[in-house]
Amino acid sequence: MKIYYVEDEKDLSEIIRKYLSREGYETTVFYSGEEAMKHINDTVDLWILDIMLTGEINGYDLIKALKENNSQSAVIFTSARDQDLDKIMGLELGSDDYLAKPYSPRELILRVKSVLKRHFNSQTSEIVNYANYEINITRREIKYHGELIDLTNKEFELLLFFLKNMNTAYGREEILKHVWGENYYGSDRVVDDLLRRLRHKMPDLKIETIYGFGYRLL
Repeated sequence: MKIYYVEDEKDLSEIIRKYLSREGYETTVFYSGEEAMKHINDTVDLWILDIMLTGEINGYDLIKALKENNSQSAVIFTSARDQDLDKIMGLELGSDDYLAKPYSPRELILRVKSVLKRHFNSQTSEIVNYANYEINITRREIKYHGELIDLTNKEFELLLFFLKNMNTAYGREEILKHVWGENYYGSDRVVDDLLRRLRHKMPDLKIETIYGFGYRLL
């Protein structure tokens, strides 16, 4: 499984990364909220977020961004302040667990295993097979001959829209409404840009262009 660990204490983060790697987790460390925010749309099984980070973006900002992007990742909050308010805020924002500093690496490993087991056992996996793609809707993962394909959140939402409406033609404005929402006021050409990127990453998709109208998935 893939873990993103956000911690600005470099000595601590390196120790934890080694422990997680020994347990078989693919672990990436970010030392600031700003650095982590650049990867907020990545497909990840678990984020471990320190609440108090140096810089302008803290752990609360990161979990809010994850939830706004409909992330399916589990979240563990950590903080040097062992206060009920931190725990309550973390749970209200959607974290799966809270761990106060200082904590031992073994304790964190136990929490990680427990959260991942509980989080993914609570989800019903919905898998769609299309051409040579295996699309796990629950985990928002796509595999092509066993290899993972990395899509942004909007690319995945566009793909999901087409899969749910196969063989039906939609104009750009209708696609905008379903993928970007009613309150989007930008150009409908954003659909063309996103579709171009999706076709590049998933060339086996049979998306037909209906000139002067829009697109449909065959």
